Amino acid sequence: QVQLEESGGGLGQAGDSLRLSCVASRRAFIMVYDMGWFRHAPGKEREFVAGISRSESTTSYSDSVRGRFIISRDNARNTVYLQMNSLKPEDTAVYYCAGKSATRGTYDYWGQGTQVTVSS
Repeated sequence: QVQLEESGGGLGQAGDSLRLSCVASRRAFIMVYDMGWFRHAPGKEREFVAGISRSESTTSYSDSVRGRFIISRDNARNTVYLQMNSLKPEDTAVYYCAGKSATRGTYDYWGQGTQVTVSS
């Protein structure tokens, strides 16, 4: 069983930057699975934030974060990052790292989440 562990959340003000990290417990996991970041804000549905493919590191972003957030990965560290810049209060949410199975095409592996709170 693979475990994904997020870190780097915390408190910030509008305009600040934070970097989230996600470490996988299984060696080379992020080289085999596409990885994504999702967030869940109170009263809202969980939403996709950013994704990165396992092969060519193709990235994708939601419209709400494109141009402000950057997803990247470090294969040697088995870690995926989410650099969040120009934070807004509406970015406040619990952020989750997830791994997508290539065969099933679904995000089957999830971390416990890390809270990000942005004040105005």
